[in-house]
This record gives sequence, C-alpha cells and structure tokens, in this order.
Amino acid sequence: MSKIRIGNSIKARRKALRVTQLQSAELAGISVNTLYKIERGQANPTLETLDGIADVLGMEVCLEVKKL
Repeated sequence: MSKIRIGNSIKARRKALRVTQLQSAELAGISVNTLYKIERGQANPTLETLDGIADVLGMEVCLEVKKL
C-alpha cells in the first residue's frame, strides 16, 4: 500500500469519526504536524506510529504478501 493510500485511509476514517487532527495526534502520542504529513502521503511513518494512529481510530495495520 502506498503512503498516499495509507494517508487517505487514515484521513477518511478520522473524518468519518468526526475527530480533529489535533485530537487524533494527541491520543496517538504524535505531533499534529506528523499526522498532517502522514495524511498527505509526505511522511514515512514507522509501524509503531501507524499502529498508534490505527488504534486511536479503530483501525488495524495488516501486512499481506503480494500475489505473483
């Protein structure tokens, strides 16, 4: 999954829950600037960061093997 698709998924979920970037960032233990960059596909977040955001938004980080 590309950084842009990940960011779009996070942003869409956050908006569906009607949660601000500030609220999400604080709950996930990251800066608002970091969340902003992730949502725009401009950051390369760690799995730990993605997992924290996913947990706050009721999402799950999954890895899949590509089909050949």
